[in-house]
Amino acid sequence: MKRLVAIALALSLSACATLGPDYEEPPVEWLDAWETDLHGHAGSSAQQADLQLESWWKVFDDPILSGLIEVANRENPSIRIAGLRILESRAQLGIAKATRFPQARQATAAATYIDSREHGGSASGGDQSLGSYQAGFNLGWELDFWGRFQRGIESADAAFFASIYNHRDLQVLLNAQVADLYFAYETTLLRIEIAKDNAATQRRSFEITTRRFESGEDSELDLQQAKTQYLATLSSIPSLEITLTQIRNALAALLGRPPGDMPELSLHPKSLPTVDPFVIHDIPGSLLMRRSDIRAAAWQAAAQSAQIGISEADLYPSFSLLGTIGWSDNSVSGSPGTTSLGIGPAVAWNLFDRGLIRNNVRIQDARLQQAIENYQNSVLQAARELDDAAISIVKTREKQDVLAQSVHAAERSLDLASARYRQGYADFQRVLDAQRAVAAQSEQELINQSSHVSAVIDFYKAMGGGWRVTPIERLVPDATRTTMESRSNWGDLLTAPLPVIPDDRGQD
Repeated sequence: MKRLVAIALALSLSACATLGPDYEEPPVEWLDAWETDLHGHAGSSAQQADLQLESWWKVFDDPILSGLIEVANRENPSIRIAGLRILESRAQLGIAKATRFPQARQATAAATYIDSREHGGSASGGDQSLGSYQAGFNLGWELDFWGRFQRGIESADAAFFASIYNHRDLQVLLNAQVADLYFAYETTLLRIEIAKDNAATQRRSFEITTRRFESGEDSELDLQQAKTQYLATLSSIPSLEITLTQIRNALAALLGRPPGDMPELSLHPKSLPTVDPFVIHDIPGSLLMRRSDIRAAAWQAAAQSAQIGISEADLYPSFSLLGTIGWSDNSVSGSPGTTSLGIGPAVAWNLFDRGLIRNNVRIQDARLQQAIENYQNSVLQAARELDDAAISIVKTREKQDVLAQSVHAAERSLDLASARYRQGYADFQRVLDAQRAVAAQSEQELINQSSHVSAVIDFYKAMGGGWRVTPIERLVPDATRTTMESRSNWGDLLTAPLPVIPDDRGQD
């Protein structure tokens, strides 16, 4: 028995080959020579800014935003689902690792009691009873002769790491969404205030033209034009209020709350934040490779690569070591009990399914190439997002200076037009035109400022910032963990620390 087990172990450890390709991360040939420098607005290397990627939203110096992001990372349903997928992948990895041990165990036991009694008839006989007992234990151990199980572990391991990176990528997207919606809410509030201020100004003009029309100083045309402009501005407010409620509801959903009032939004700032100009020497392309979505895509390709070896193993025979132990006995006096022991090799080979198996290998290879293309595309899209955000930051800042001057000029024009109208040197049309210009330029200035804030958010998102290493105890809420443990025996999978990922580059 010991010799046979030793032979089996030797065969398993000295498998003739591990089938399938050994995965290597595909190179991105253009990346080494690519970088974005904020389109000429970079500082010197001595002025290199600390990007603080982990908590980038602190550049806005807004405690309300920081609080909302903290709640979202704790309560968002999608984040919780991503945490559960990590636990699922961990259990899948446990299944794969179990293949290194005997794969089939079966224990059987039985006891039979027979009580026989005879009644009537001419034949003589007697009552009798009999008890019969038996037990058996079967064992089957398929040797990993072609590396099938090793590739299965590699695939599950890579899928596990990919699930961790997917969780991090979701944090990146979630934090950016919360910040975007928060500032969209503040922008809409400010737009409503601008509309109300413009409506108040236009109402005064409407009241003036009404009095002048009633006194015979102005025509009805001036009156109706003033009324039209005032009512048009007033009618824009309900649409903005609809948008405000929709944004608030979207933000509430990210925080895992039902639609309704959000106390955090009751104390809103009176203006959008002004972000200091970026002072960045350059952004090397290699920095993009730290993005969680790119790392997840790389690990997904690694997981698929191992599937090729698993499929190729079906082309060759599988070798197993089989064993059985049996025992039987009965209650008949003098009858002997029986024990049996059997052990030996077994070979299985799908000789007539080779066409099916080869096509399955081709399917797995095609899926690997798709995963590689997805990885390459992820890097390409990351570079595009970063460069788009960089040019948006620069140009919205340039535009903001021009719009500020435009608003000042429009307000001055309105003052002059109103004064000349009151003095009788200009008709009311000049006042209407000036009012429209003030309303349009004020809103354009605010919208551009909002676009600048969004560009900053997009920049940090494109850099892959905004995630934190999540310990195992924070993947799911305590109540959820307790519920899962009450349903199933999770062992230490819900408490054991997560492993260090081999290619984890952090957020330095």
